[in-house]
Amino acid sequence: MAPRKLTLGHSPDPDDAFMFYALARELIPTHGFTFEHILQDIQTLNERATRGELDISAISIHAYAYVSDKYALLPSGASMGDGYGPMLVSKEKFTRNEIADKRIAVPGTMTSAFLALQLWLERPGSEIDYIVVPFDRVFEAVRLGKAQVGLIIHEGQLTYDKEGLALCEDLGAWWARENEGLPLPLGGNVIHKRFDTATRSVISQILGASIQYSLEHRAEAVQHALQYARDMGRDLADKFVGMYVNHWTLDYGDKGRESIRRFLGKARARGLIAREPELEFVN
Repeated sequence: MAPRKLTLGHSPDPDDAFMFYALARELIPTHGFTFEHILQDIQTLNERATRGELDISAISIHAYAYVSDKYALLPSGASMGDGYGPMLVSKEKFTRNEIADKRIAVPGTMTSAFLALQLWLERPGSEIDYIVVPFDRVFEAVRLGKAQVGLIIHEGQLTYDKEGLALCEDLGAWWARENEGLPLPLGGNVIHKRFDTATRSVISQILGASIQYSLEHRAEAVQHALQYARDMGRDLADKFVGMYVNHWTLDYGDKGRESIRRFLGKARARGLIAREPELEFVN
C-alpha cells in the first residue's frame, strides 16, 4: 500500500525545525504516513486553519478559538512561555499607559502575542493603534519609525538588545505574575477532525516521537535547526530551542491545559473572542 501523505504546516523557525527534525530526515517509524512540510509564518498558518486547509498545523492558541470546530489539539508540540514570552520593545522604555497611546507593530492579529497584548492593555484590538507586519520585520518597523513599539516573538526575544531597543514588558512574565506562575500558552499543533480518532492517535504518537527523538539527539537536531536560525549562532539557537521545546512540548500536562482554559476564558470574559472553545485534545 502506498504511503498516505499528510500536509504538516509549521513555522520556518529553529524551534519548529528542531521539533520535526526526525520527521524531515525520516529517522523514526511513520506507520505508513509521509509528511509534506509546509513552512509558513504563524499568521498565515492561522489563516489557513480557519479554512481547514492543512491536515496538521502549528497554530496560535488564540487562533484555536476560531478553528476548534475543524481541529483538535494534539497533546504534544506546545510552545509555552514559562515565565517569558512575547515582548514589547521600543527605542526608549515606555510604561503601560504610555504604550496604550503609541502605535504598535504586531506580528498578526490571530497570534497569541496579540491576544496577550489586549489582555495586558485591558482593551480590545479596535482600541489599539497597531500595524501588522511580518514577525521578522517588527524591528525594522520600529527602527524606521513606522511604529513606536514592537511586539516581538520568536528569536527576537533574544536579540532585541542588539537592535538597540529597550524592553518595556515581557508579557510571559506578566502572565505568570497574574496567574500563579502558569505558563503563557502561545502555540500548539492541531489535527483536522476529518480523521477518525484512531488515526489521530497514531499521528499524535508519531509527532510525539519526533519531538522525543530531537530531545534525545539534541546536538544533531540543533544543527538541523540552524538553517532557520536567521543570523543566530549555534549557542543562541540552542538557547532559543530550549525555551520552546521542552517538557511542555512533549505534553501540556494539567497545568498547560489549565493555562489554555484561563487564557481563552479571560479573553472571552473581556469580549476579545466570540466564544470560549471547548478544548478537545487527542488522546
